[in-house]
Amino acid sequence: MGRRLAPVCSLPRTKKPPDFPAAFALAAAGEIKYHAAVMAKKRKKKEEEADAPEITVSPETQRGILVVFLCAAAVLAGLSYFGAAGPLGSWVDRMLTSLFGWDRLIFVGILLLLSYKAISPERFRLGMAGGIGFSLLVFCVNGLIQLVTMVAEPAAVPWMQGGGLVGLFLAYPLLSVLGTWGAGVVLLALLAASFLLTFNLTLRQMGFIGAPIRWIMALVGAKPGPAAPRVHVLDGGEPAEDESEEESEEEETEPEDEAERFKSRTVEVTVSKSEQEMPEPAPRKHRPMISVPLELLNARTTKPQSGDIHRIAERIRATLEQFGIPVEMGDVSVGPTVTQYTFKPQEGIKLTRITGLSNDLALALAAHPIRIEAPIPGKSLVGVEVPNQTVALVPLREVLEGREFRERTSPLTIGLGKDVAGKGWTAAIDKMPHLLVAGSTGSGKSVCLNTIIISLLYENGPDDLRFIMVDPKRVELTVYNGIPHLVTPVITDVPKTVNALKWSIGEMERRFDLLSKAGKRDIKGYNATAPEKLPYLVIIIDELADLMVAAAAEVEGSIVRIAQMARAVGIHLILATQRPSVDVITGLIKANVTTRIAFAVASLIDSRTILDTSGAEKLLGRGDMLFTNAELSKPKRIQGCFVSEDEIKKVTDYITDKYGRAEYTDGVTEKNAGGSTTIFGDSDADPLLEEARVTVVRAGKASASLLQRRLKVGYARAARLLDLLEEAGIIGPGDGAKPREILVTDVELSEGMTGGDDGEEVVDMASDVTKDDMGDDDDGDESDEKEEESTTAA
Repeated sequence: MGRRLAPVCSLPRTKKPPDFPAAFALAAAGEIKYHAAVMAKKRKKKEEEADAPEITVSPETQRGILVVFLCAAAVLAGLSYFGAAGPLGSWVDRMLTSLFGWDRLIFVGILLLLSYKAISPERFRLGMAGGIGFSLLVFCVNGLIQLVTMVAEPAAVPWMQGGGLVGLFLAYPLLSVLGTWGAGVVLLALLAASFLLTFNLTLRQMGFIGAPIRWIMALVGAKPGPAAPRVHVLDGGEPAEDESEEESEEEETEPEDEAERFKSRTVEVTVSKSEQEMPEPAPRKHRPMISVPLELLNARTTKPQSGDIHRIAERIRATLEQFGIPVEMGDVSVGPTVTQYTFKPQEGIKLTRITGLSNDLALALAAHPIRIEAPIPGKSLVGVEVPNQTVALVPLREVLEGREFRERTSPLTIGLGKDVAGKGWTAAIDKMPHLLVAGSTGSGKSVCLNTIIISLLYENGPDDLRFIMVDPKRVELTVYNGIPHLVTPVITDVPKTVNALKWSIGEMERRFDLLSKAGKRDIKGYNATAPEKLPYLVIIIDELADLMVAAAAEVEGSIVRIAQMARAVGIHLILATQRPSVDVITGLIKANVTTRIAFAVASLIDSRTILDTSGAEKLLGRGDMLFTNAELSKPKRIQGCFVSEDEIKKVTDYITDKYGRAEYTDGVTEKNAGGSTTIFGDSDADPLLEEARVTVVRAGKASASLLQRRLKVGYARAARLLDLLEEAGIIGPGDGAKPREILVTDVELSEGMTGGDDGEEVVDMASDVTKDDMGDDDDGDESDEKEEESTTAA
């Protein structure tokens, strides 16, 4: 048999089929090694960059270098105009001539403006609208020059004429479409509009309403004298324009007689109207006019330095990304004390994760303390407030010169300071209507009180505002002794303070009676019609803690009653303390004083005692504060104003020289036992008070149950009589379970306390009480007295 034939086509046999999972694993391992090598290379590069010495330049230095180069460019451009800058200057001059034409020196002005903006960005703020207006203004000026030269020399090369390429860009299309006169009208209109847009002006401010009328009057031959007061009184309104037109028509027919008759008929009426109506409401409107010169206050001497803003912003972003929080950095606001860096976190990130990283951010930035505002009110952003390297003081003069204070509507507006964005903050005391200032020693509390007082003195005279100042420390407010705004000299001891608060309550009730008789709801309505105005009364207590330690019940009761009722009659409280504890800032005081300022405190508990929230424990001191009122959803961080002792002395001396020394009111700090006004009203209002005096002195003890049985009154009235007797000095204060001490003997009562026939009748009536009756009631008195004293102690 033959051999076996091989197949026509055959595939080579493999020893083993390929292992696909192993191949994939090998490829994945190679990919992982590659990425690991790339990451290691990047990490090594970052470490080398971190180890390399950093060259940090502060933003102020960067702006200074920019200003130097801008000024140098402006000088070179100016020299090229005179051919004194060499060949390069000649080329620059030709280029500027082609662009701007004859007014190529405007380029020099633009460079100088940019350099000024770099030096003082806060003073030179055009904004987007101002920048558009300025650009349009340059185009319009060059367009007008180009239009004139194109009409005068039509054969010349267009871009070598007066307005250059900039003017040709605007003038040539208008000239082709509207002709010479039409293009001129449009360019003039654009020029005026761009001027108004650049400087944010109105036609009335520029005098475009009254000036054409006066020009027409002068053109027809009328006397310009009478027109000026008429336009001023009517404020450029339409009636003045109509009257001027009628006057010009009448003068054409009868130039002399009619003009004299018209002048005597209208001008006298207008002037008399201004004399009768205008001066009366002026003092009530409290227009932004300060009688005390601002030159008495110092201007700013320091500027804040925040460090390298870009480097700090990058560190904030990198630190948050390390904790798994990707963010997009936003604007940066440099304030007097801190710089606020804003960012927007990725959607789905909880704000509690960000606020919990304050210590980590402080470690990364080597700055402490860091405050995180999450979110910023009115924005979908989170703010990180980093302390500046150099803190700048905010002088009071800078805030008083600001727009916020000049446009005030209340006569009790005070300057607070500037926020992290450099915006000035003011507040009106009559809208608060009371203020609580608290902070640790040296945090700026006393300086804040001084700025409040100086702010009020700058806009109110002695007839509009009066002060009662309490200074238990005897060193803070005594500098104001002698100014005519004081009702009484600065009070430095506790008993006089208690009497002054009671006098204020009596003054409050007197004012309420005046408002009730006049049918007015508040002091503004009363002063608008009353022949004699009621001045505002501001009570300033520098250290509330000293008063609460010595006479807590009387001080707290008086403060609470004034805070509850005195707003309508123009009486306001400003309370300050350096011990923000719950026994000083009680619940009743906090409930009635909702506007508060917190300076730096030692602990979170103190911050919550003042503001009901945290934040004050992270402040920097030296005027750094948190301000809150009923209108703010969150406390606002503000760098408070600063006023020195020398400035205070200058202002007080100026006011004393202008108005004279103070004329104090008698009886403010004196205690009138017979008929003084107390926190419960008039002491003579209760007819049983004299009988209660005799009863407790004869019995040798004082308790509510005793007065209930002897006088046959209820417990509330008996307790009230005990309080009145304590204020009158008949009995001592309650001391837990111990009985009250009787401070007046029977002889003193018969000699000093009972004057006249009525008093003798009261004594005789009380002497009818027999010893047996008193003895029978001893056991009941003691048990009832213990029960009443235990209730009082609880």
